[in-house]
This record gives sequence, C-alpha cells and structure tokens, in this order.
Amino acid sequence: MFTPLTDDVQVSPQISLDQVAAAKAEGVTVIINNRPDGEDPSAPQSAEIEAAAKAAGIDYVAIPVTHAGFSAPQVDAMIAALDKAEASGGKVLAYCRSGTRSTLLWSLAQAKQGQNPAELTRIAAQAGYDLTPIRPMLDALSGQAD
Repeated sequence: MFTPLTDDVQVSPQISLDQVAAAKAEGVTVIINNRPDGEDPSAPQSAEIEAAAKAAGIDYVAIPVTHAGFSAPQVDAMIAALDKAEASGGKVLAYCRSGTRSTLLWSLAQAKQGQNPAELTRIAAQAGYDLTPIRPMLDALSGQAD
C-alpha cells in the first residue's frame, strides 16, 4: 500500500484516516504530510490526519509543498523529521497527492546530508519516481555540482 524508498522511509499518495492504522501496523512512527490543505477539499485535511496519527501514537509533521517548488526551510524541516524518526528507531511515511513531492523532498534532504545524487536517482526510479526535474538541485546540495 505504501511505496518503500528505504527500509525506514515510505511514500504514498494521499492517505485516508483508516490508513493511519495500517501505517502504525507497519511500524510507522512519523507521518509527514507534504500536501497543502485545500489542494483537494474532498481529501482528509492536515488536522484530520494529525488527529488520527496522534490517536494512533504516531508523530505528525506537516511540511506542505505547493507546485511552486521547494525551499530551504522545507528541506531542513524534512531533515529534522527524518532525524527524529531515525533517533526513535521508527519508520517514516511521507505523503502528498501522488507521492512525487514527498519523494523529491526526501531526496533533497538526503542530498543536503551528502548522499550521492546518482544513488538517490536510482532509489527513486526503483520506486517509480523521477528526480530529473530536481537533479541540478540535488547536485548543488550534495556539493557535487559541476
């Protein structure tokens, strides 16, 4: 139901309230919402997913990403959320409309921490996501820009 990027990080299209329990059953300890409220008014909004997550004992972080792109504060917030999950030994589920923005933001966070952009591109491709649109950003963040 969720697409793994690593052993500890999964991405997903918009989740439903009942999928929060499924995430908990899979060992998810942090849910990251990369979808802005109102993007799809019929989908559960941030407060609803947050309440369901907290009720299930899952940490919740909202890092909404619009189609305008990514910012340094968003990348830093993603790093902090991933670090929090890693410190607790838990798993992360990040979601947006299709899983793409979550995958892109995850890869930017990884690149900023020195991960190889080619490896990040391979991981994303295996999961069905294309990092080509942000490859220059990945290279710059990882310090491997030409």
